[in-house]
Amino acid sequence: MSVEFHTLSNGFRIVTEPMPGLLSASLGIWITAGGRDELPEQNGIAHFLEHMAFKGTTTRSSVDIAEAIEDVGGHINAYTSRETTAYYARVLKDDVPLALDVISDILLNPTFEDHEIETERGVILQEIGQSLDTPDDVIFDWLQEEAYPDQPIGRTILGPAERVSAFTRAELLQFVARHYGPERMILAAAGAVDHDDIVRRAEVLFSDLKRGVATDAQPAKYTGGERREVKGLEQAHFALALESASYRDPDIYTAQVYAGAMGGGMSSRLFQEIREKRGLCYTIFAQAGAYADTGMTTIYAGTSADQIAELSTITVDELKRAADDMSDAETARARAQMKAGLLMGLENPSNRAERLARMTAIWGRVPSIPEVVEKIDAVDTAMVRDYAARIAGQAKPSLALYGPIEGAPSVADLKQRLVA
Repeated sequence: MSVEFHTLSNGFRIVTEPMPGLLSASLGIWITAGGRDELPEQNGIAHFLEHMAFKGTTTRSSVDIAEAIEDVGGHINAYTSRETTAYYARVLKDDVPLALDVISDILLNPTFEDHEIETERGVILQEIGQSLDTPDDVIFDWLQEEAYPDQPIGRTILGPAERVSAFTRAELLQFVARHYGPERMILAAAGAVDHDDIVRRAEVLFSDLKRGVATDAQPAKYTGGERREVKGLEQAHFALALESASYRDPDIYTAQVYAGAMGGGMSSRLFQEIREKRGLCYTIFAQAGAYADTGMTTIYAGTSADQIAELSTITVDELKRAADDMSDAETARARAQMKAGLLMGLENPSNRAERLARMTAIWGRVPSIPEVVEKIDAVDTAMVRDYAARIAGQAKPSLALYGPIEGAPSVADLKQRLVA
């Protein structure tokens, strides 16, 4: 399997990877613009645009878009993140041209009719309401806001209801004109695909697009902070974060191995110590999230009101202890889990297309699997211990608490415990 690239004269990038033996393909267009690119008054507009993509074009109604893909047994979807908006489909081999035509149509020819805007506005407001009713969703938004206050990267993807309620057609078109230029688009395809055929079709569809206005996202500044809200829930929800490696940082692999060792599975430190030995929670995990210029190692758990204080302090103690006694066996297990997750995931063409787009956006190339595996294998226990010491030593935790959390320690208490 080999990755092939092509760039149109206007900067539109195409990256493909055939997967012999597959009868299906995944393809889509990833746009390197998302929540981070919004002005304060635009918060939520990137996600609103994602929804509007399926509401009709100059040649297809919303029903036509859905039926075009589903009539051939495929599926089409989209998502918005803080740095990316993606529109993608999975279809059988013979239907790749159809999928590319539909995706290009929703990006190049949207109508944004007023009645469709109002319909979808209602859908998004329901989505916001559902998120606010889901404690283990809302707590991560709060954590992000506390880590990066008054910055685009700290705001929610969905946006506040009052903003979403006011977006106009003109504002949607303005955001598209500014951020949906061809130089910010990546067409990625994997599975039963033919690179040359996709390039020929893309040239017809996208070569006339004019470059957009050059824009740079506001640099992230991690500060740390705390938000706690008492509510009569069954569980106290706890989310703690420390700034960690960005995805361009050489430490990114160490950060991911560290997070895996701390809370990546049933054998991880936090799971074993807090759930298995002490029975303080049902769910607990750690993850290393990364952006272009920052990242966060995040720990989440849900527990009872009378155990939130113990869970919080033990979590911090385990973060500190990792700097002194992380074992070779724990490091090796985390590396193995990371490699297995990568390799198993890439058996799916949708995951592979996602990786093609993400790596192209980050590096301008797609590192080979052996190259990535080599970098994971290079992470040893000394590196993990050093990394654990460095992020705990920052003494800038972010903390979000929700539910019956009256007995939970403050972020200042946890900070003091980290550096003691």
